[in-house]
Amino acid sequence: MSDSSDELWNFPCDFPIKVMGIAHEQLLIEVLLVIQKHAPGDYVPEVKPSKTGKFHSITVNFTAHSKQQLDAIYQELHALELVKVIL
Repeated sequence: MSDSSDELWNFPCDFPIKVMGIAHEQLLIEVLLVIQKHAPGDYVPEVKPSKTGKFHSITVNFTAHSKQQLDAIYQELHALELVKVIL
């Protein structure tokens, strides 16, 4: 039995993921390591600081191949100490 949310996806597809976290030099490195682990490729992340400079928003576009791949990426990103929000 398949999950009804699987019907909403048409894999492979372009997928932008946005991560917001504490402004620290390791944030970008850790986020890219997770994405590279599950979706190897050359990425050009977009990094935007918050108005106060305490947080960074990182957007990475990659090709998603399955819901399981996306779930694994979200779980690993969520486990990172510097990450506060994932969209």
